[in-house]
Amino acid sequence: MKKYLRLSLVSIFLISVCTASFAQSRKAVNYTSFVDPFIGTALHGHVFLGANVPFGAVQLGPVNIKVVDWDWCSGYNYSDSTIAGFAHTHLSGTGIGDLGDIQFMPTTGDVKVLSGNIAGGYNSGYYTLFSHKDEVAQPGFYSVKLKRYNVGVRLTTTTRVGMHEYTFPKSSDAHIVIDLQKGIGWDHPVETFIKQVNDTTVIGYRHSSGWSVDDRIYFAAVFSKRISNFAVYDSLAKASGAELKGRNVKGVLSFATAAGEKVKIKVGVSPVSTDNALLNINAEVCTWDFDKIKTDANALWNKELSKIAIKATPARMRTFYTAMYHTMIAPSVYNDYNGDYLGTDKKVHHKAGFTNVSTMSLWDTYRAENPLMTITQPERVNDIISSMLAIYQQQGRLPVWHLMGSETDCMVGNSAIPVVADAFLKGYKGFDRELAYKAVKTTAMGDRRGLKFVKDLGYIPADTMTETVATGMEYAIDDWCIAQMAKALGKQADYEYFTKRGKNYQNYYNKETHFMRGRLGANEWRTPFSPFVSRHMKDDFTEGNAWQYTWLVPQDVEGLMQLLGGHDAFVKKLDSLFTVKGDMGNEASNDITGLIGQYAHGNEPSHHITYMYAYAGQQYKTAEKVRFILDSFYTNKKDGIIGNEDVGQMSAWYVLSAMGFYPANPANGAYVFGSPVINDAVLKLAGGKSFHISVKNNIGANKYIQSISFNGKPYAKSYLLHSDLAKGGSIVITMGSKPSTVFGVAPASRPRSVY
Repeated sequence: MKKYLRLSLVSIFLISVCTASFAQSRKAVNYTSFVDPFIGTALHGHVFLGANVPFGAVQLGPVNIKVVDWDWCSGYNYSDSTIAGFAHTHLSGTGIGDLGDIQFMPTTGDVKVLSGNIAGGYNSGYYTLFSHKDEVAQPGFYSVKLKRYNVGVRLTTTTRVGMHEYTFPKSSDAHIVIDLQKGIGWDHPVETFIKQVNDTTVIGYRHSSGWSVDDRIYFAAVFSKRISNFAVYDSLAKASGAELKGRNVKGVLSFATAAGEKVKIKVGVSPVSTDNALLNINAEVCTWDFDKIKTDANALWNKELSKIAIKATPARMRTFYTAMYHTMIAPSVYNDYNGDYLGTDKKVHHKAGFTNVSTMSLWDTYRAENPLMTITQPERVNDIISSMLAIYQQQGRLPVWHLMGSETDCMVGNSAIPVVADAFLKGYKGFDRELAYKAVKTTAMGDRRGLKFVKDLGYIPADTMTETVATGMEYAIDDWCIAQMAKALGKQADYEYFTKRGKNYQNYYNKETHFMRGRLGANEWRTPFSPFVSRHMKDDFTEGNAWQYTWLVPQDVEGLMQLLGGHDAFVKKLDSLFTVKGDMGNEASNDITGLIGQYAHGNEPSHHITYMYAYAGQQYKTAEKVRFILDSFYTNKKDGIIGNEDVGQMSAWYVLSAMGFYPANPANGAYVFGSPVINDAVLKLAGGKSFHISVKNNIGANKYIQSISFNGKPYAKSYLLHSDLAKGGSIVITMGSKPSTVFGVAPASRPRSVY
């Protein structure tokens, strides 16, 4: 009897455990509920608004009429109240507008297919007004009501397919316009084509030029409702037949609708062919159930967001997860379901063995976005590096700013190098490591973009090109990274050569003014000179001035400290950066935003500077500056990002800094502690490991780290090694209202350039 009783008790226990587990799973945190995609859509954030999945090839969302102004680089700004169409590709946070490919627009009544530019935007005869009250945006979903046509629009996506659902009023004259002319910003069509295949399918392509000089996108659209009539237009002229090739092609589908009738569309995109676009639809969207696709997209976002499970105030949760969401819009998938992709050589590549990606804003993202991905996206890091190495093989050098199969050569330096080096030095092996070293070395040993002067003189003369100081200092960071790779591979001669080049920043330092400055020759400097003045794309700096660029030495802070006159002089000048005021002039870049003195948080070259105090044993000053930025420059408002989002970098700074650490050096595998604003975080790591961060006394004015324990033992260092984080474990950070007299003060506890 006791035996049977024991079995019964065990059975009850197992049932209760299973029930509890099921209940717990039902109460799992919905991280997407903390995301507000509208944050950053106003003012200068330039973020994408619409439906997409993490790193998806499709970014499906609204396009305002005013798409050539700077604050409309993503195609949408919250200040606007017009919609001209719903495009399948968008950029997020850039300072240049492009893409906006394959725009769909539901209408009723007379069709007015106009073209041309007016008043800073497209003269779209079928545009409509809308109200923000009728907008809903969530990860993977967007909806809006079109006032002019009384049409409800719902959008969702998979990786390569956009799904539309239009709810029409009763109409004998309902239409869907497919516009292959319009793009965003610089983008303009070169050749477009559209064709009706049958009564439910339309295919076509759009080849355009802009920031991406050769953007090719193919599409296939499958409709849930039979097409009653299909008309094609080139600019204002209506053509005959069911297909048309030209520069400004549009297609208009017509049918009658009942009141409340829903018309759904599956739109597959491909960089290769319309056949592959159809393949992507058949592979990824096997249903007309819109809500299922929407739910699946939400689940993908929830999975990615759950990789960092934090506890914080409601406002912090919202800011944090929106920032994390923004870090996963790009780099975007740039291949088909079968693996085909269009290379930089404009050849179709098959079975590459990796997921090819594009939209790599490397000058921005090498600083924090890519290092963050080595923590949260280990499986994608190998794909990113493999994509870069494929680009190297196709164009003979690593990408600079890669967009839709084209090299834009935008921004200074060769910022793929720190990204490759960081992954290499952190032990990633899902790519050809020998090829990786060959790629970084070959890229650095070229002659393009001032490199010939770097090799011959150690600096780029200021009268040979613009932005020479910014370019040379970025190259010095790149070269330091190559030196570390050479050292790891036992290439001593290369290590010594690139270590020397990594100190070339010293050649731009002017001892008379105590600033980095444009150099004309061995003993001649550019005049006149002001450390405040910035002339966008006309002087020696990139979107900045000498005050900001003097600190662009994350690879050798100790060397910079010595160059500036030692510890005390370094700290004094760093203090001055955050207080000094001066006129940047009328030609300063719009990107210089988020100013604290001359520190500009709205632009990437400043992002590491607050963490430099820790190198001088004054980590508490890092805490003060970082906490101010976290509190003041990132908010829950529509204009809640202080500068261009820049494809994830601005938000990556927040995600890392909110947890209490940041990679001041982009490739030395160390994170400098700052001032955490979360109370708790669990990071899901590769191999099923996790890293737990617990922050004690994190209330009110308690912004200073008092002490740290790591895996239960006292930890006095003001930095955390990636190798320790990657093993998993736990760290407890105790906060207080006054600077600690112990933490981060001793020389042995300070971060260093090389470990």
